[in-house]
Amino acid sequence: MNASSPNLTVVLQYRDSFTKAVTKNVIVVVIGISINCINACLIHTFCKHQIFYMNPRYILFIHLVVNDMIQVTLSVILFVISYTIYKINVSVCCTFILVTLITTENTPLNLASMAVECYVAICLPLRHVQICTIPRILMLIGLIWTTSMLSVFPDLFITLTTEPLDFFHSRVFCVRQNVFPDPLILKKRDITYSVYLVIIWITIFYTYLIIMFTAQTASKDAKKARNTILLHGFQLLLCMLSYVTPQFRDALLQWFPKSYTDLLFAVYITIQILPRSISPIIYGIRDKTFRMYLKRYLLCKMNPQ
Repeated sequence: MNASSPNLTVVLQYRDSFTKAVTKNVIVVVIGISINCINACLIHTFCKHQIFYMNPRYILFIHLVVNDMIQVTLSVILFVISYTIYKINVSVCCTFILVTLITTENTPLNLASMAVECYVAICLPLRHVQICTIPRILMLIGLIWTTSMLSVFPDLFITLTTEPLDFFHSRVFCVRQNVFPDPLILKKRDITYSVYLVIIWITIFYTYLIIMFTAQTASKDAKKARNTILLHGFQLLLCMLSYVTPQFRDALLQWFPKSYTDLLFAVYITIQILPRSISPIIYGIRDKTFRMYLKRYLLCKMNPQ
């Protein structure tokens, strides 16, 4: 159903009924469109006001929003394809999977970067302007994409060297293990995800603890930053569950075979969709400045005069 869906044999064995399949697709499409509409409003508000695109914090935030829009769109497309077209060309599937994987891995890296920015703003306020400049933030965003691509593109290169050319003209059920079947890719994925888990969680915990100690005797902004990092940590936890989804999926198949497809759907919503709905809450609602400008935009839309 997505980049971490079951393989073809399992899907054939645990296929949903027509009514259940329609219901699940409607739910996914409605949620996906809702998230993207909200994010589109955030992007429009960001672009209309200089106060945002001259602030490193909001630049990182809007990059996360754009990244999430791409990820949600592709994830929903792959979900619908798995129930409708079912099999697509390997080359097309590779493109979908690669972009989905890159944007999925971008999210925790972006969240860790936002946590570091909060740390600098609260704990090193006099150096914040010198450290978090616009060019450096743009370079950081480029580094995030480069890191994710270096993690994902070896899957394609390994497949190109191990699979015959006819393989890329065939049609498959579009999941990661079907288009990148080499066992070496699986080992590489486990190592990469382990490194990600360690580095990113150390970053989150370190920045949270430092800000927490600062918040005990410091300003209201420090306490707000501490709560923001807590929300980032929760969002990060949901996102990084995708790193252990294959093992979790196998366990679900053994423990609950009769409810397997329903549990897979719940896992998909929790890991792929839900984390992308948290970003608008953190900055679109909790952030006083962004909320003020977003409210103005929405009020103008409802009352054009």
